[in-house]
Amino acid sequence: MTPTNLLMYSTFSLSIFGLSMHRSHLVSALLCIEGMMLALFITSATLLSTTQTTSLAATPIILLTFSACEAGTGLALLVATARTHGNDHLQNLNLLQC
Repeated sequence: MTPTNLLMYSTFSLSIFGLSMHRSHLVSALLCIEGMMLALFITSATLLSTTQTTSLAATPIILLTFSACEAGTGLALLVATARTHGNDHLQNLNLLQC
């Protein structure tokens, strides 16, 4: 295992760990999800550059596009939550309440 692969695997693992442990604010959850997506992007880009496959060359760009869409949607939800509830605490959100 190369040091780059170890770094990307540990980055992804730390993002999952951060998402599972620090779920108090929506901003921290969005940052952990964004870290996971960036680790996946870098891993797929380095994998494609080392294997020289052209059939999957668009995969990192598609993943980066989905990551940007996810970030925009997450920030829109953050603004809507802050306007309706006054803060971004995830424990104040109740999905069973209308």
